[in-house]
Amino acid sequence: MSQKIHRALISVSNKTGLAELGRFLVENDVEILSTGGSAKALRDAGVSVVDVSDFTGFPEIMDGRVKTLQPAIHGGLLAVRDNDEHLAAMRTHNIEPIDLLVVNLYPFEETVAGGADFEECVENIDIGGPALIRAAAKNHAYVTVIVEPEDYDRLMGEMTAGKGATTTEFRKEMAAKAYGRTGAYDAAISGWFEGRLDQHFPSRAVFAGKLYQTMRYGENPHQAAAFYTNGEARPGVATARQLQGKDLSYNNLNDTDAAFELVAEFEDTACAIIKHANPCGVAVAGSLKEAYLKALACDSESAFGGIIALNRTLDGETAEEIVKIFTEVIIAPDIDAAAKEILATKKNLRVLTTGGMPDPTAAGTTVKTLAGGFLLQGRDNAVFGEELKVVTQRQPTDQEMADLKFAFTICKHVKSNAIVYAKNGATVGVGAGQMSRVNSSRIAAWKAEDAAKAAGDDKSWAIGSVVASDAFFPFADGLLAAAEAGATAVIQPGGSMRDAEVIAAADEKGLAMVMTGMRHFRH
Repeated sequence: MSQKIHRALISVSNKTGLAELGRFLVENDVEILSTGGSAKALRDAGVSVVDVSDFTGFPEIMDGRVKTLQPAIHGGLLAVRDNDEHLAAMRTHNIEPIDLLVVNLYPFEETVAGGADFEECVENIDIGGPALIRAAAKNHAYVTVIVEPEDYDRLMGEMTAGKGATTTEFRKEMAAKAYGRTGAYDAAISGWFEGRLDQHFPSRAVFAGKLYQTMRYGENPHQAAAFYTNGEARPGVATARQLQGKDLSYNNLNDTDAAFELVAEFEDTACAIIKHANPCGVAVAGSLKEAYLKALACDSESAFGGIIALNRTLDGETAEEIVKIFTEVIIAPDIDAAAKEILATKKNLRVLTTGGMPDPTAAGTTVKTLAGGFLLQGRDNAVFGEELKVVTQRQPTDQEMADLKFAFTICKHVKSNAIVYAKNGATVGVGAGQMSRVNSSRIAAWKAEDAAKAAGDDKSWAIGSVVASDAFFPFADGLLAAAEAGATAVIQPGGSMRDAEVIAAADEKGLAMVMTGMRHFRH
């Protein structure tokens, strides 16, 4: 059913497109009611408006906190136009119908993001706006509600096609969007309050996101997918600028996020190459080019079609090396002019710049959905426990200790069960996602052999390396597999019933072993 618009109420915080919309409505014989800054902006644009206080016969009070919370306004929005009792009430109380509501809310999210104090944030919690939006959306059979300036053109198109009227389908769509906006607004307020009260797990947890991108499909072609942002300012895929390449897919986004979060762990110049959310090579070095080449050497086969994350500005020298193989995505804090020119020759290569690095120690939450609910937990924002403890007779050398810390940091970002072999600031073998830790250890050693062969070396790169495990060794077999592969030092959380047995096995093999006191399962 088409519904003609005769009267509109406009009260917006964001004035984008307001003048154009106001002029259009006047040209289509729509009376405009407005308040405060919106009324002034419309008048400044030459648009005639009626002040809400004149329409209601009641002035704005309490610094504008009470202006639209009036029966004359809500009655005009909520009245069912073909209900005789509603119509009689309107006549009795001199209530005029309102056919169009254009409202966007006080900028609460932006105020919080700008670091405002508690009182200013509270003052930017909109009360009248959400009430108006919910009323109009409920009565969408008769009232059109618009909550985003991006929909002004669609509204004007609808009214032009309908000779001043909107369709039922359009009103339903806008009503659904309106409830989504008020829901997201309330979620932002709730989350902010909980943060101020240090409530990590409130009695009701609410989340909201804004549609950023719809995708051709999800993890697989038969799955629909979309990307939503939540307003968090953390540098990464949600805040990055895409300089070139095709749209990012579901898997691209997931893998790129994993890569960038990993490389952010290191203060030294670092490169991480990711495939299916697991690192196939990670390295630190004195230059970006060296870090990339060391990371690539760990598993050049798996790196084909991978994601490259860097924690420094990508330079031309490194870009020349990267374009030698097929890469899906590059993400870095910035890219210099020479690198841009080189990468531009690979038109399908997706290139993202973030302007900064995420803080790996910052608090946050992660969510995993289950049938009938979800799991909520704090972000894994640490690497080691209170202190590293050497538990074997042999102490690690300085180089071994540096590599042990490096390898254990990477373990945090490898699917469990995770085993990482490293040497001289680079991974040489990664075992991920196996049902037994000993199998992960064997796979990582096998990867180290393959890496050596690919580089023309007849000795496995696991020889003389160190090995990290994301969780304790439940038995000595995983450690023995590492020793057999040639590792000289081990780092693991500890905490097994058989720690003494594992330590004894390390001593027997002459290994140095460090316990961290912190586990890093990643599922």
